[in-house]
Order: sequence, then C-alpha cells, then structure tokens
Amino acid sequence: MHSLKLLIFSDIHTDWKTLERLLGVEADYYIAAGDQLTWSKGIERCGEILHSRGDKVYVLPGNHESADQVSGMCARYGLHNFHERHFQAGKWHIAGLGYSNPTPFNTPGEYSEPQIAARLQRFADLAPLVLVCHAPPYGTALDQIGPGVHAGSTAVRDFILKYQPEYFFCGHIHEAEGASVQIGKTRARSVGKAAYLLELD
Repeated sequence: MHSLKLLIFSDIHTDWKTLERLLGVEADYYIAAGDQLTWSKGIERCGEILHSRGDKVYVLPGNHESADQVSGMCARYGLHNFHERHFQAGKWHIAGLGYSNPTPFNTPGEYSEPQIAARLQRFADLAPLVLVCHAPPYGTALDQIGPGVHAGSTAVRDFILKYQPEYFFCGHIHEAEGASVQIGKTRARSVGKAAYLLELD
C-alpha cells in the first residue's frame, strides 16, 4: 500500500502560473484551501487549470469567493466542492471548511465565530482526522499578521483544542505562510502558495 499524498495549498489569488506549477506535482488528492481568486475575479480560468487534475481536486471557498461560486465552478469543471464536507481515504477522514472569520474588508466569504463553530461540529466524531480550513486558529503562529497581532478564528482554535485532529491545514493570513505549530497532538500548518505535500500511511 503506497502512502497517500495530499497536496494542500491556499491563497493563490489569481497567480495562475503558481497554480499550474502546483498541479504539476504528483499527488492522490489536491486540496485548494480558499482564496484562489481575488474579490471573486478569475473563476473560469481557475476552473480550467484545476480541471487538469479533475476528479482529484477538492476546493474550498476562501473569503474572496462565495460558496455558490465555488460549487458552480466545481460542477462545471468536474471538481469536488469540499466546503462543509468530508471524504475518506484509506483509514483517514479528510474534512474541509471554507470562509474566514469576519475581516475588516467585508469580503464575500465570511462567517461569524458561532457559524464556524456549528459547521465544524459535524466533523467532531471523525478520527483519524485531517482538517483543512481557510481560517487559521486564533492566537497562534498561523494567524499572526504582525508582532502580537492575530487575526484568526477562535472557533477553529477551540475545535482543534477540544478534538485534536491529527493534522490541521489553513491559509488566509499571507504573512504566516509556511508557519507550523503543534497544538496539543495536532500538527498544524499554514500552507499558502508554498503548499504542503502531506504523506499519510
């Protein structure tokens, strides 16, 4: 049994050259963790590029695109809408939640903290779990936009602390790209455009 490979990335923001390069990496699953677009622009080009990996692609809306836009793009290009959903790969459960906690910018994809908490709750019984959210957990290296300035989600943090998924991946905060942190037994990382290739036994 070969190890499962998941390529997880976020915050492409219409950098199509980077997206094409990432999809050139061999993996079993490709998870786009939100903000493929900027202010909802570029959805068709995004779909065309993601379509090169077709059925292996799972897409979350970030805060720059709406859930309806993403579900429409997935339907048109044969991709999986991953928002508020999960699938099983081997023994692993892989779950996704798009959107961010509220931002000062009034972007299309924002949830209140109680909305995030309610949506994450459906993943509480899944184990072993790989959780992918657009929003990072509050008060960690993954949501730091400047020294001592944090912009992540308290609901995401609380879920990780309580349910301890094996792995957690996020995006949203560009300044935190590539940062990783241990939260209890959860190994957590901000992927960004740098992406991360997760290998699971």
